[in-house]
Amino acid sequence: MSSLPKTGAFALLSVATLTIMVGAVVAPGLPVIAQNLQVSGLASWLITLPSLGAVIFAPLAGRLIDRYGAYRCLTIGLLLYGLIGASGALLEGLVPVFLNRLVLGGITAIVMAGGTTLISHWYQGHARLHMIAKQGMAIELGGVVFLFIGGLLASQGWQWPFALYLVSWLVWAMLLKWVPANSTHRESSPQEASSGRISSALTTVYLAAAVAMMVFFSAIVSLPIRLNELGYSEAQTGYLLSYISLIAVIAAMAMPYLARRTGEMKTLVVAFCLFSVCHAAFSASAATAMLILGGTFAGFGFGFSIPLLNHMTVERSHAQVRGRNLAYLTMAIFLGQFLTSFLEFLPGSSDQVFAVAGVLAAVFAVLYLALSIVKKKPQVTG
Repeated sequence: MSSLPKTGAFALLSVATLTIMVGAVVAPGLPVIAQNLQVSGLASWLITLPSLGAVIFAPLAGRLIDRYGAYRCLTIGLLLYGLIGASGALLEGLVPVFLNRLVLGGITAIVMAGGTTLISHWYQGHARLHMIAKQGMAIELGGVVFLFIGGLLASQGWQWPFALYLVSWLVWAMLLKWVPANSTHRESSPQEASSGRISSALTTVYLAAAVAMMVFFSAIVSLPIRLNELGYSEAQTGYLLSYISLIAVIAAMAMPYLARRTGEMKTLVVAFCLFSVCHAAFSASAATAMLILGGTFAGFGFGFSIPLLNHMTVERSHAQVRGRNLAYLTMAIFLGQFLTSFLEFLPGSSDQVFAVAGVLAAVFAVLYLALSIVKKKPQVTG
């Protein structure tokens, strides 16, 4: 059992809320923010460029964590997160704005991998699965809160959403006060390999993470633009996006029970099926009811996939290279987010984006179903 107090667990879960915030802060007011930053022609890149930064810097983040420790890297990362994120409101023009978003993504890779590494140090077995499920809930709860507040702040002034990045300084203070610098337990799993090379099992996990985030984030990027065209306000856009995050919180809560009953691979199949249905709903109609239905399926897809993939990475990683492997997972997740930038170049309307994402999710549902049938995979163990 973990000796980390509840306040320490709260601090680690608070770290998790910052990961989705990196792009979500500007999502509700994306069109007006892009206009004032003088990058209107590439508005969606304000959301997805931090993902590219995370992809570029994730390997370095993993090596820093393994060499200097997750705690030290995380504390520095939290301070830089607030500074770099908030300063974005003071910039304008393509080069400085996009460079700022790239660096912010690199800092996010340190924060995300460092937080999960600390969780893996303090929790083991089923306790770890439940804590990582809570981490997934915290990520999406951060989406609920920050998307909602971001929409309200954007309606008051385009610069105000950037102030939300300073929340990381509060999280930094909680980490120092409530989480000891060193965990009291280290362990090795029989599934772990000491070589540090990426195993085929982890390759499967990373591929699932990249595709899951690509199909999920395609909705997060495309919906604000489409809703703006339909006449929805920034606040109303924030309501829908925060609703998706709220559903994901509920799904992450249920994920450990589903994973234990059906197995990890079949849970991923369910998630990809939900993503496919989500995009089918978004492309079928612009009616409010269909938007809510699609958002419901999107939230469940996220909650059943990303927290589970975090746990699968931890269980398949030797403690000495866990930070590195979690950084690679971070790279895969943010690579999926960044690839959504290119969806806007698809011919046709936003309906085409939803259709392509839905087909992609269906293809991977079939692929992982086949893998679960033809190859025996390790189940969630304690």
